[in-house]
Amino acid sequence: MPTAPVKGFSKLSKLEKIDFIADNYFSGSESVKTQFKRFWLNDENLQKTIDEFSENTLTNFIFPMGVVPNVLINGKLFCVPMVIEESSVVAASAKAANFWLTRGGFKAEVLGVKKVGQVHFIWNGETSKLENFFALKKAELLKAVEPLAANMVKRGGGIIDLRLVDRTKDEAGYYQLLGEFDTRDAMGANFINSILEKLGSTWKEMLLDAEDFTDTEKEMQVVMAILSNYTPECIVRSSVECDIADLNEPGLEMDAHEFAEKFSRAIRISKIDVTRATTHNKGIFNGIDAVVIATGNDFRAVEACGHAYAARDGQYRGLSNVEIKDGKFRFSLDIPMAIGAVGGLTSLHPMSKLSLDMLGRPGAEELMKVVATIGLAQNFGAVRSLVTSGIQKGHMKMHLMNILNHLEASEEEREKAKVHFANEVISFQSVREFIASLRNYV
Repeated sequence: MPTAPVKGFSKLSKLEKIDFIADNYFSGSESVKTQFKRFWLNDENLQKTIDEFSENTLTNFIFPMGVVPNVLINGKLFCVPMVIEESSVVAASAKAANFWLTRGGFKAEVLGVKKVGQVHFIWNGETSKLENFFALKKAELLKAVEPLAANMVKRGGGIIDLRLVDRTKDEAGYYQLLGEFDTRDAMGANFINSILEKLGSTWKEMLLDAEDFTDTEKEMQVVMAILSNYTPECIVRSSVECDIADLNEPGLEMDAHEFAEKFSRAIRISKIDVTRATTHNKGIFNGIDAVVIATGNDFRAVEACGHAYAARDGQYRGLSNVEIKDGKFRFSLDIPMAIGAVGGLTSLHPMSKLSLDMLGRPGAEELMKVVATIGLAQNFGAVRSLVTSGIQKGHMKMHLMNILNHLEASEEEREKAKVHFANEVISFQSVREFIASLRNYV
């Protein structure tokens, strides 16, 4: 381990960075250096593109990319790409997609596309005076950012509105310029942030030039100008519905009405108990994140927004909803998300391009529908397992495969292990002992 901080690390070449890491943290291991290089792409230009997505890059960290076929959304069939290391998530989503394929499929609609950003600033004076000044200057403010917004306006988007927000009750002298935006098929972070920074600097200049303001009133401090990842009015709904009787399927081990009631109670518990709600929503984001990553979007932003939305009434609650009425079972998910189908990694990452091609080159709104639907499908699959056979049955099958991979089991050993552990408790030790017994017997 190094005893002093490293200087100029970012200026080192990739090979020099790897040498430094290996020399200082792995005793100069050549095998470690080889392992880092093993995951480099042969295409040097493509590797350079991937490297430039981040900073201080050493190599590529590979995740599996799977697909969920037969996802019927608004009468249109999709094959949905998912990037995730938890195989049961893809399996559960695919099973749910097939279940609803014969029951009308998923219905999805975008309820709003409004995104927001804020110029946070400090100003001391009479609020009414600032409000009157803003009303007088609002049109001029918007005029100042027209050149920056021109291309977005051509695509049908732009600035929807700009408001002055008084937050002085929470923090002395604290106000906001709150902008509302439509960024069409782009996620729009760079567009929004550029507009906000220009608004902040223009607003400051306007206050300095205000003739009827005192010297104190002309002083304004821009704290920051930044978009918000909380977009409760950029929201999509996905749902499924069928007669309760149609919920019957082989292996349910209970009648459809009992299943519907147990399922409904599980959803209600996610609304009541924060401990359960957290895991419930994690399951939803298992599906959502996997598609967001596959399409080159920002899963951290989508998660942050979704979790904030889950706590919008002051208590963190499960995001999905169920209704049983007039013999019908309806399961739905309203989820806010700001994602794009153009720009950023969606245009640069080769696998993101393939993912979007696989989805038929959707616009942002159709992509929102696909993402939300996989979140709902994954949630349906997870809750169905929980209230019927239990979550471990499916998980442990995948766990068995992971253990067998670790033990480098042959195909013959794998098949025998599947049969043996069909009704046995699976643990690393029990599987290792079973494989050892097969090998000793041979």
